[in-house]
Amino acid sequence: MDSRLSGLYRLDLPARRDAIRERAGLPPSAWVTGLSEAAADLMTENVLTTLALPNSVAVNLQINGEDVLVPMTVEEPSVVAAVSNMARLARRSGGFHAEADESVMIGQVQLAAVRDPQAVAARLRAALPSLEELAAAVHPGLARRGGGLRGMEVRTLRFDHPEEPPEDMVVLHFFLDCADAMGANLVNTLAEALAAPIEELTGERVGLRILSNLADRRLARAAVAIDPRHLAQGDLPGDEVAARIAAAWRFAWADPYRAATHNKGVMNGIDAVAIATGNDWRALEAGAHAFAARDGQYRPLSRWTLRDGLLRGSLELPLQVGVVGGPIKVHPTVQDNLALLGSPSARGLARVMAAVGLAQNLGALRALAAEGIQRGHMRMHARTVAVAAGATAEEVPLVVARLAAARDYSSDRAAAVLAELRAR
Repeated sequence: MDSRLSGLYRLDLPARRDAIRERAGLPPSAWVTGLSEAAADLMTENVLTTLALPNSVAVNLQINGEDVLVPMTVEEPSVVAAVSNMARLARRSGGFHAEADESVMIGQVQLAAVRDPQAVAARLRAALPSLEELAAAVHPGLARRGGGLRGMEVRTLRFDHPEEPPEDMVVLHFFLDCADAMGANLVNTLAEALAAPIEELTGERVGLRILSNLADRRLARAAVAIDPRHLAQGDLPGDEVAARIAAAWRFAWADPYRAATHNKGVMNGIDAVAIATGNDWRALEAGAHAFAARDGQYRPLSRWTLRDGLLRGSLELPLQVGVVGGPIKVHPTVQDNLALLGSPSARGLARVMAAVGLAQNLGALRALAAEGIQRGHMRMHARTVAVAAGATAEEVPLVVARLAAARDYSSDRAAAVLAELRAR
């Protein structure tokens, strides 16, 4: 399957949908039925209606030598375009390479206000074989699907906030390979099952028993190496653009204020794929940002350097995603989006998301380095401004052209341009 579709954005929506269905070998029913209010009412509480978001496709992606069409659900202009454009650029240098760890999630069972933490921790460590045997029996079907318990460890912690009394804690960590599930329910069920035996074993009170969203045993990685000549933009040579991208990364490494925005660019791509595939983007955000601060300072999730004549980018972060369970079976659009991806495994989806995150990050950095983020972003945003001003589908291109020519993308300017067009 070739993910290159030149001029896709020029097609009207029905023709665009047909082109993607044909290229991906999907039936005419794909993307016809969305989430019904009846189904939504069963998914969560106090439902009033559903809220639609643009469900788009990123093209040109080549990951580990294979072409992929990637669904992205996002309302922010320029995100899908940036991924598609950077994917086209990257494939000239071999595309993206990505890998993902096994789907190991961490569960925590906390013993709070422990009087003798070292003695309790020793008791727990001695009992790990029996606790592992108990835990392995909680999800027997998971082992048949290739997952299951992958071990346990015991940690001691001290709460030492300067304005509060100190408190010692002992925490049991267990590691559960959740196969193709995100795994929150699997982990939480096992944590609950371990609580009573741990209390009986230690004589201490169990506090929280829940998964951790810092899934640092479930990392995904992506990498790309680009010939700087392909980065040229306007009058700016490619080697200068590459040098500026590397300099922007050094700024993010040194400064958490810059790193936060740098990582937002990464998550722009990852969150959009997460939403499109029915995954918990809030869990991904929590894990990614905690991982970014693991050495005590908030750092960029990606890295960009000039080495051996190439601009080399890499990305590593936790990606706890699933392709079964949750809203995936309920939401028709999610099912169609996963079919577009070729019905991947959880690890396959994580690889795609890591590559998309790195592509989006590259797009943002290239825009910053070459022309400033606002100019390109506002050109894309102009369509939304035109629609908000009341422009029809036929009028939008005319309004956008006038806004771009004036470099004024304000709502007042859009309204004035629309009035001028209609006065003719």
